[in-house]
Amino acid sequence: MTIVQGSPEWFAARAGKVTASRIADVVARSRDRKTWGVSRTNYAAQLICERLTGRAKEGFTNAAMQHGIDTEAEARAAYNFYQNADVVQVGFVLHPNIGEAGASPDGLVGDDGIVQFKCPQPAQHLDTLMGGSIDGGYQKQMLWELACTGRKWCDFASYSPDFPEPMRLHVTRIHRDDEMIAELEREVVAFLTELRAKVDALRAKYDPEPAEPVSVLMAG
Repeated sequence: MTIVQGSPEWFAARAGKVTASRIADVVARSRDRKTWGVSRTNYAAQLICERLTGRAKEGFTNAAMQHGIDTEAEARAAYNFYQNADVVQVGFVLHPNIGEAGASPDGLVGDDGIVQFKCPQPAQHLDTLMGGSIDGGYQKQMLWELACTGRKWCDFASYSPDFPEPMRLHVTRIHRDDEMIAELEREVVAFLTELRAKVDALRAKYDPEPAEPVSVLMAG
């Protein structure tokens, strides 16, 4: 059975793992490019806490993000109609070679594709309609989803119900870039190596000799 995105099972499957929506944080650099960015440090701390506690942190949701969540089903229906597609929803897909990383694409399309829905505010959708470029973080997210699924392309589908019907859906196809994917994979492996080292150091310092499990006998 497919795990439903946003369910407790989905959060549990992602706990402590690098996910596609946070790939941009893994590779984030400071403005001068000389040091790692603050978002990378914060993401590392989050994953370390998840690994130590076994509990996944549920993401913050603001009004704009909730709008995207609420509108995604409508966007999917529009995409299916205008692209003559049949999107198959999936849960969490592990990377084929990096077991501590994965992705949750918004859907599989045919044999070769995936789709990423974005339901932005009107100003951002307008920029897309006028030929604006796709945010670099979104591009990295889609490439990581392609790396995890092994697929060839991802449709970036921007949808806004505030526009007239012919303008509501705008689709841009992003093709697999194996060179860029390989670079992201190297960065993720290095990031995960750092995480494991810090988790091991913390456990050695604060819990060097874990207690043996205690057997409890119930009185009969």
